[in-house]
Amino acid sequence: MRFTDHTRPAIVVLALSVLGAACGGSTEAGGGASAGLSGTIAISGSSTVQPITQLVAERFAGANPDVQISVDGPGTGDGFVLFCEGTTDVSDASRPMKEEEAAACADAGVDYVELEIGLDGITVLTNPANDVASCLTTGDLYALFGPESRGFGSWSDANALAEAVGGTGGFPDEPLGIVAPGEESGTYDAFIDLAGIEDVAMARGVSEDLTGSLRPDYQSSANDTVIIQGIEGSPTELGFVGFAYADLQGDGVKKLEIDAGQGCVPPSAASISDGTYPLSRSLYVYVNTAKAAESETLAAFVDHLLSEGGMAAVTDADYVALPEERIEAARAAWEGATAG
Repeated sequence: MRFTDHTRPAIVVLALSVLGAACGGSTEAGGGASAGLSGTIAISGSSTVQPITQLVAERFAGANPDVQISVDGPGTGDGFVLFCEGTTDVSDASRPMKEEEAAACADAGVDYVELEIGLDGITVLTNPANDVASCLTTGDLYALFGPESRGFGSWSDANALAEAVGGTGGFPDEPLGIVAPGEESGTYDAFIDLAGIEDVAMARGVSEDLTGSLRPDYQSSANDTVIIQGIEGSPTELGFVGFAYADLQGDGVKKLEIDAGQGCVPPSAASISDGTYPLSRSLYVYVNTAKAAESETLAAFVDHLLSEGGMAAVTDADYVALPEERIEAARAAWEGATAG
């Protein structure tokens, strides 16, 4: 296993404090130094978005040594629970907030602004030794991951279902193990949505309480490092993670192409940017606007995040930059939320 910035400990308060003291106000990499800033900022949520905000936090704290920032990644859903309780200042998210989460924030009196900050492509992975498949259709994804695939212990077990839902099938009799994000993860929800799993399940009359879920009998983890290790540890394992986590593994994993009806498309910065990769999605941060109005430090941090130097962290973390007009839209949303 090759460790990277993406596999460092989730809580970085102490590291940021040390870095800040060592750098003493340096503005290298767009740190956004402001005289007299101090205090704490708590960020939690998506493990996919975490590497981006972690880089921004390190650079900001390096230029502002009296600011301590914690960043962790228990998952988008768990992050929203903390955010809507008022425990955190910023919530990283790899999907938009759900209606019930927005209602929880409203009930708790937590006002917020949603800021789109980057693009990602959910990447379906297997072991490099696996020659079972190089491209999967969305029908294949349903047959391998969906709610009707419970109990499938071999790739070939999915063949009949794949053919029934428009997949390719034809898989050999090889062991099928799956390791992927769990229900607390925004990647879990986004995968179900983008792969069309819920729509297929509903069309096939699957029980309503199962249509928006994956098969329950797989190894789930909120930690992408655990998922990568699972893929590396078995020659026919299957799973999915965010693009950056997959891309940084190099030849240690095999990234599968996806066909949603327009041919097989590999996950890449180009195919994610132009939207041709079927599992492309947006990445977000949510900011507590009342806290930002009360905290010059939090407001300055978000200003920096949306600056040219701050947005560079998206590509530095190996994700895909937003088109300039969408960056400007995020800046306008932030300005509007903090005006007055």
